[in-house]
Amino acid sequence: MRILGIDPGLQVCGYACFDAGLDAGNLVEAGVIRTDRDSALEEKLNRIAEDIDSLLKNFKPDVVAVEQLYSHYAHPRTAILMGHARGVILQKCAEAAIEVRSFSATRIKKSITGNGRASKEQVQRTIQTILSLPRLPEPSDVADAIAAALCCANSTKSLVI
Repeated sequence: MRILGIDPGLQVCGYACFDAGLDAGNLVEAGVIRTDRDSALEEKLNRIAEDIDSLLKNFKPDVVAVEQLYSHYAHPRTAILMGHARGVILQKCAEAAIEVRSFSATRIKKSITGNGRASKEQVQRTIQTILSLPRLPEPSDVADAIAAALCCANSTKSLVI
């Protein structure tokens, strides 16, 4: 099963393509989509849409794993902005008829580290260990996208970590 994990963001959006199998699986590619900080919201959303469309066409995933929205009462604007990016991602998946599975940040962290409140550094170190990467996956948006893909693989029992 090919899984595209996405960590939605308006400025930086992490992605990771992962082939899950009976063994440890294979990380095909991981990276980020960056938007210009000074661009208008609609231009950022268009850039994300174009890049997600390209990723879906290039990797042809069976499923896309996306982190759910999280809103902290002190920062509601952050959740609203992230929601715009997430909406564009979900729309592109629907347009391509690709199944989307959403996971909460705590479920993703618990699936990977065993601790739903793990720090970003713990997630990065755990992924480095699981996938035998020569260095930490950076930036943390990439690690979060890999973690979403691995969580999805774990949830479908395609991969046992």
